[in-house]
Amino acid sequence: MRRIPGFSLLLFVLAALWITAASPAQAEQFPVDYNFFAGIPNELTQPGGSLPGANDWNCRPSAAHPNPVVLAHGTGGGAQTNWGVYAPLLANQGYCVYAVTYGAYDLPWPISAIGGMLPMEQSAPQFAAFVDRVLAATGARKVDIVGHSQGNFIGNYFVKRLGGAAKVDKLVAIAPPWLGSNVAGVAEIAAFSQRLGAGPAFDALVGSLCQACRQVFAGSDFVRALNADGVYHPAVTYTNIATRLDELVVPYTSGLVPGPNVTNIVVQDGCGEDFSEHAGIAGSPRAAAYVLNALDPAHPQDVPCRFIPPFTG
Repeated sequence: MRRIPGFSLLLFVLAALWITAASPAQAEQFPVDYNFFAGIPNELTQPGGSLPGANDWNCRPSAAHPNPVVLAHGTGGGAQTNWGVYAPLLANQGYCVYAVTYGAYDLPWPISAIGGMLPMEQSAPQFAAFVDRVLAATGARKVDIVGHSQGNFIGNYFVKRLGGAAKVDKLVAIAPPWLGSNVAGVAEIAAFSQRLGAGPAFDALVGSLCQACRQVFAGSDFVRALNADGVYHPAVTYTNIATRLDELVVPYTSGLVPGPNVTNIVVQDGCGEDFSEHAGIAGSPRAAAYVLNALDPAHPQDVPCRFIPPFTG
């Protein structure tokens, strides 16, 4: 009889160890593959669907994370193809996370999955309507936005031109092109075309497939108009996460405009092993840690430094 308490204690210890070991797996309910292209298989198998962890319309924000996170994809991206890392990662962290494809041509799949093609003045209202749906479903007062590339313009246009400042707390910008890009000298080419009177022809050529692409150029009408009153809105907290190896936002410092409500981060600072560029930074565990810390600065996590390959992250 004396052995029974000892046996019971052993069972208790084993159960406690099992629960402790199982807890991380239960918390990490959605697998996270740090690869920018991780969401593409989901789009191929579930066209127009949602990534694991995203768009749960029954999700209710917790006291720890009261703001739902809305993901704003880049040019050519979509709700699934751009966010294979962030939808499951944020859901595992306890956030209500949402993603939508905007700016796609009204054509059958797979063209319908290629977002960010239309003029941003058309894409941003689609994004704004989605944010309103998120707020209505969750009962939250505000959302946080995580954007990649063009998605940062979409989020900021919503904030500054569509009344979004009252609905957004934080905008976390991955590879933002706030001042526009001069990739391959295209801004100078566009300006030269204008001086020659060939501006409309140049715009038609560049915008024949991607109407938003020419808007991202430094000096474009869109960039000048959006930044006419400054890059940032004073009511929103911004975090810019850039890479020195960005081949599309040129120079990369275009996304590091200083401001009183702004934190600027370059992923290579303190980590020479980070070779992420414009796509890879959205699949990088290092950049993801910076994103999590920007969303929840009161509970900072360690930011890893290890080899980060280009393109995939």
